[in-house]
Amino acid sequence: MPQPTITLSQTAAAGSALAVILGEGDAGSHGFETLTPGSVSAIRSSLSAFGYKGAKGKSQILGAPAGMDVAALVVVGGGELAKLDEAGMETVAASLYHSVKASGFESLSLDVTGFSPALAARALLAFHLASYRFDKYFGAAKLEKAPTLKAITVVCDDVAATEAAFVPLAALRDGILFARDLVSEPANVLYPQSYADRVKALETIGLKVEVLGETEMEKLGMHSLLGVGQGSRKESKLVVMQWNGAGDAQPVAFVGKGVTFDTGGISIKPAEGMEDMKWDMGGSAAVVGTMIALASRKAKANAVGIIGLVENMPDGNAQRPGDVVKAMSGTTIEVINTDAEGRLVLADALWYCQDRFKPQFMIDLATLTGAMIIALGMDYAGVFSNNDELAERIGEASKASSENTWRMPLPQQYEKQIDSKIADIRNIGGRPAGSITAALFLQRFVNNVPWAHMDIAPVAWTNEQRLPTVPEGATGFGVRTLNQLVERFYE
Repeated sequence: MPQPTITLSQTAAAGSALAVILGEGDAGSHGFETLTPGSVSAIRSSLSAFGYKGAKGKSQILGAPAGMDVAALVVVGGGELAKLDEAGMETVAASLYHSVKASGFESLSLDVTGFSPALAARALLAFHLASYRFDKYFGAAKLEKAPTLKAITVVCDDVAATEAAFVPLAALRDGILFARDLVSEPANVLYPQSYADRVKALETIGLKVEVLGETEMEKLGMHSLLGVGQGSRKESKLVVMQWNGAGDAQPVAFVGKGVTFDTGGISIKPAEGMEDMKWDMGGSAAVVGTMIALASRKAKANAVGIIGLVENMPDGNAQRPGDVVKAMSGTTIEVINTDAEGRLVLADALWYCQDRFKPQFMIDLATLTGAMIIALGMDYAGVFSNNDELAERIGEASKASSENTWRMPLPQQYEKQIDSKIADIRNIGGRPAGSITAALFLQRFVNNVPWAHMDIAPVAWTNEQRLPTVPEGATGFGVRTLNQLVERFYE
């Protein structure tokens, strides 16, 4: 079943559940002016009986007010309304959606009259993100259990102004939802070639897309990346996306790990939970989603997105622990553990990126280490960087985007953990500081370019709804932060 239709109007849809926003501690603060005077006192009494105080995002469903063509009245808390910002409005609208999606109502109208077009547009975005479902493979029986809500109307003062405010947010929405779809797909559907085909199709929105196969990568000396995929029947790919919105300006660059399925290779993972490894390409999905957002909103910046697409399988031709490979940079790598494969993919992708495009900065995103989950839990991505300014800007952008990041150290003394006795470097540094040594490994392949590594292993997928705009499953984490970073600092 598709997501509900989401529209703008100056009036509530007839027969819908009507939602009004209540300020904390003040039952008449917003939205009640649209109701008939005779119903207000009854509503206030009902709210008092429920002990409802208007905390942000908390909803209460009431009966239909007398004389109004609505199915019910829904009160949703807005907190302190004078301080309700864009993130707050997203919380209000998304929380409202979850409170009524399965309540039997087929139509919902949220009254945001009195709020700015920018805030009304944020409510629209929140409904799109909160109502996302990946039900592509559901049969009829499961689809029948889908949320009953089929139509949402955002009631605003100025439809045209709100539509204009929503244009860049629609581009962001498209990037996030595309990324979620990629991460949600099973590995028998999304593998390097089929993934590359989906990205190639994005040329219709203005991206320039190149796809390098194994022959081209072999000529470039990308043996670090190629070694990861040599045990799979699926040919590895390197996909290069370009958005040119700023003439001859030096580009910004994003690089993503795209392991479409990770068995661990010869260093095979335990069977339990291995099915989750279809989302080991979450970093690449964030890069694709970001490039969609930039192209769709016609960002006044030049941007490059590079994703390394491989499948890590334990075939008779698979890479072995103890093998030595030479990366594109000329660095030799002793492969101690074939399950530390993401950094091998990124090593060649990062070097290729800086060598060809000479970007202002590079940011790589990867579901790289389980150690990141141990360090930060399930709500934060770790950020490692060789450049303080870039790290600070990522932090500002992530905060503005409601995506949690935390900067981690890159202590030089830990470099000794990835020393090899027979090659220039080894691909793991042992259990202590596992995420840090992984980042130190990547740093060897960025040359002198300002660089940051975002380890999104904790946040690319969620088994429970942790934010109202992010349902259970694929999150699309990173798209909002990177889009905000470009918009705020590089346009």
